[in-house]
Amino acid sequence: MRLDYRTVLPETSRAMSGLEEVVESGALEPKLLELVKLRASQINGCAYCLDMHTKDARAIGEDEQRLHLVAVWREAPFFTPRERAALAWTEALTLLPETGAPDEVYAAMAREFDPLEQVALTLAIVAINGWNRLAVGFRRPVGSYVSSRHP
Repeated sequence: MRLDYRTVLPETSRAMSGLEEVVESGALEPKLLELVKLRASQINGCAYCLDMHTKDARAIGEDEQRLHLVAVWREAPFFTPRERAALAWTEALTLLPETGAPDEVYAAMAREFDPLEQVALTLAIVAINGWNRLAVGFRRPVGSYVSSRHP
């Protein structure tokens, strides 16, 4: 680990945890949130977050095959239209400089999510991208995470 941001500036974890509380408040399905977190973490190359969210997804009953295929969700027949819209929006916002958040991706997402859910989904993407940058930037050690989530 390069630096333990949690001890250097404890407010960092409190602020990010507060954001996470809003994300987890119930506007979106837990399994969908884990898929979003996995996809953003794959794009960002965040091993710590991939380990965490794979374990969390399994703990709430996510199918193993779907977890293996999140990276290629467009080619896999195992994702609902709602999940596909969320994953496309995740990619668009995670790769924002490259994509510019295209209108057609937003429109597809807006067909599947009501306005409250659109904000909640976008906030979830903002949060996981923030966590990814902390974990990758400071080289958070991978492998020791134990999920506290229950089915």
